[in-house]
Amino acid sequence: MLLDLPCVEILGVPIARLEPDEALAAIEEATEKDPPALVAYANAHTLNLAWTDADYRKLLQKNAAIVLNDGAGVAIAARVQRRSFPANLNGSDFNPRILELAARRGWPVYFLGARPGVAQRAAERLAGDITGLEVVGARDGYFSLDEEQQVAADVKESGAQVLMTAMGNPLQEWWLARNLSATGAGLGVGVGAFFDFAAGEVPRAPSWMNRFGIEWLHRLVLDPRRLWRRYVLGNPLFLLRVVRERVRGRGA
Repeated sequence: MLLDLPCVEILGVPIARLEPDEALAAIEEATEKDPPALVAYANAHTLNLAWTDADYRKLLQKNAAIVLNDGAGVAIAARVQRRSFPANLNGSDFNPRILELAARRGWPVYFLGARPGVAQRAAERLAGDITGLEVVGARDGYFSLDEEQQVAADVKESGAQVLMTAMGNPLQEWWLARNLSATGAGLGVGVGAFFDFAAGEVPRAPSWMNRFGIEWLHRLVLDPRRLWRRYVLGNPLFLLRVVRERVRGRGA
């Protein structure tokens, strides 16, 4: 983590312990500095991937300016360490706060990722909802590795200061790590399924599920074939890894 922030380390990844306003202030500070700031969200699935992929874990440790806590899994993992997070900074709720910050600061935004047409529809809806938000470009995430440099050049030509990238973990973080500097943006955020929610492609979970950090259960019900392995197998495996790490730490 590039900023000096209070953190809880879970499965080797330092995750910031911040109130929402503190997180926004840290993002604003990081955006105005060099190098450009990569912001990532960490949930149980993210940390399972980082546990099994040392390079991805190193990216979150060293390349990300800020890693934010997302969901009940990381909250439980913190409690295993007798720590806690002040708030659940899940991307579906917190990304609009980042866009509101961009609107206040006059930072143009580019939406990159999701299926064809989704980023554009999300941009139109969010620009209508957030006063002053300037979205200067949107395109889907279906392009080849050979096209990466051109996509980065397109983002740079747009003049975007904030780049939201929706390609899922770990692809979106790897894309930002490779290309953020070339885009000219000061802030790159890996936003997962945020465009799908914002565009109305996928319905959000009820607010009570979001408060308790179990939006994943709603997503599982909507798309069990694709997500059952991530949640039904992945969540218990994540908790097992967290407990094992805690027990080993006590014995060290």
